[in-house]
Amino acid sequence: MDIGFIVTIFFIGLIGSFISGMLGIGGSIINFPMLLYIPSALGIAQFTAHEVSGITAIQVFFATIGGVYAYRKGEFLNKKLIVYMGASILIGSFFGGLGSTKMPESGINFVYGILAITAVIMMLIPKKRLDDKPIGQIRFNKWLAALLALIVGVGAGIVGAGGAFLLVPIMLTVLKIPTRMTIASSLAITLISSIGAIAGKISTGQVELLPSLIMVVASLLAAPLGAMVGKKINTKVLQMILAILIFITAVKIWLDILVF
Repeated sequence: MDIGFIVTIFFIGLIGSFISGMLGIGGSIINFPMLLYIPSALGIAQFTAHEVSGITAIQVFFATIGGVYAYRKGEFLNKKLIVYMGASILIGSFFGGLGSTKMPESGINFVYGILAITAVIMMLIPKKRLDDKPIGQIRFNKWLAALLALIVGVGAGIVGAGGAFLLVPIMLTVLKIPTRMTIASSLAITLISSIGAIAGKISTGQVELLPSLIMVVASLLAAPLGAMVGKKINTKVLQMILAILIFITAVKIWLDILVF
């Protein structure tokens, strides 16, 4: 463990956590491939998919704390949405995290690839003037929201993600939630989800302590800054950035699955 290792992990954590706060995702969609490939390419570390999923589970928890804190004074945290989806995704992510220890690395990467490509498709579906709707008039199907969150939770728990990179498209496309409310509420839901994922990963010995601590420090610094920037960017731009990031990640993961 040298200075190059610490700087690399910290830099990865900064990028993922800044994007987390800005786009309402946990950051695992960025950090998972970066941790899997960058340290290995630089010759400073070789993490397995199980280890990466454990590290990202810890990072997601602290990144979402920072993001939720930044949004705490606004009207964008939908408490009813957070309760229904948060409770369901917590259950799903816990069992997904437990079950992941029985899966081979190729299986974890496959699940990650499926989640990513699904999110890309959903982000490309046209959204009809959601952001023009007054906050007081927002309505959604509570039980559909809970069911979808449960399914996302299982997959998110397997890969050590909070699931927000899939929750955000679901909330925008299926539940018809405005963009800024989606971003703020998904951070809170992902925070709850990451508790289940962490419990599953720790109980099965999939968490590397030092890189996780480095990612925590980076998350607490960068996530609030990302949230501040996200409040000022046009919602269409935010959606486009998220779609591009998820697409790039999905292509990389599937190339590795198909080639190797």
